[in-house]
Amino acid sequence: MELSLHRLRMLRELHRRGTVTAAAVALHYTASAVSQQLAQLERDVGAKLFERLGRRVQLTELGMLLTEHAEDILSSVERATLALEEAQGSVSARLTAGVWASVASGLLPTALTALAADYPGIQVRTKELAPEATAEAVRDGTLDLSFVIDYSDAPMELSDGLERAVVAVERLHAAVPAGALPSATAPLDALAEHPWILASPKSHFGRAIRIACQRHGFQPKINHEVEEQSTAMAMVGAGLGVTLVSDLGLRLLRPPGIDVVALAPPLLRTVSIAYRRTEIRRPALHLVIGAVQEAAAELGLGTEPALP
Repeated sequence: MELSLHRLRMLRELHRRGTVTAAAVALHYTASAVSQQLAQLERDVGAKLFERLGRRVQLTELGMLLTEHAEDILSSVERATLALEEAQGSVSARLTAGVWASVASGLLPTALTALAADYPGIQVRTKELAPEATAEAVRDGTLDLSFVIDYSDAPMELSDGLERAVVAVERLHAAVPAGALPSATAPLDALAEHPWILASPKSHFGRAIRIACQRHGFQPKINHEVEEQSTAMAMVGAGLGVTLVSDLGLRLLRPPGIDVVALAPPLLRTVSIAYRRTEIRRPALHLVIGAVQEAAAELGLGTEPALP
């Protein structure tokens, strides 16, 4: 019998989540792909590992037994990988990072170019995810590290077993149609009577901005609920409303017809890298973190966190 580590991860996630759909979301696969792989695992084992109870899935006794061993096997594989990194002096490692648009384009090109020049044995692959989903993927072992955000009004809690290293602190700016505000600096409540373009409260960004507005005494009048920052900025340029944008976001997205107004007092968000806590030192991981911190410093972004 040969057991696939890939399928064992799926079994472990199925046990944690309770449904194939939830496991698929956590692992960033389709539900049908996970179902197919789990069915193949049953064929590999030659026994029934789970049974359906409505929408949920319950592991059989054999399924539970294999899941317990899967935890040990996957933990052993990670420990072996880390030990090899350490034995090789950590100049040779493959790491997978969870990213989102503004860090992928604003920080990573500079950081990874410098890293490749100094440590060509370190390979960093990236996977774009929503900011609120990246930390969970690190905890589950899908990723080695991920970028996470803490807003001054809405810090993000990390799961047990994760640590974070601050790489940059960004300001949030008001992006408004040209001429909508009379000065280059304004308080957040100066936007209270304007129509807003904002992500849904399901996203960390959308939730954090709503909390900030409430703290400044108003509820934003949201005319357009969009998730993509590029879409929001295009709509601001067309005169449809106002939004907020970060320092890194401004480097990517500044269409014509927009005034950028500094907020006073400022709203901040802290960009950090989350990674699993391990007993074995991971120099390659920390070299990646250092390269990103240096890239942020070159852009004038400090590392004093915005956490309360």
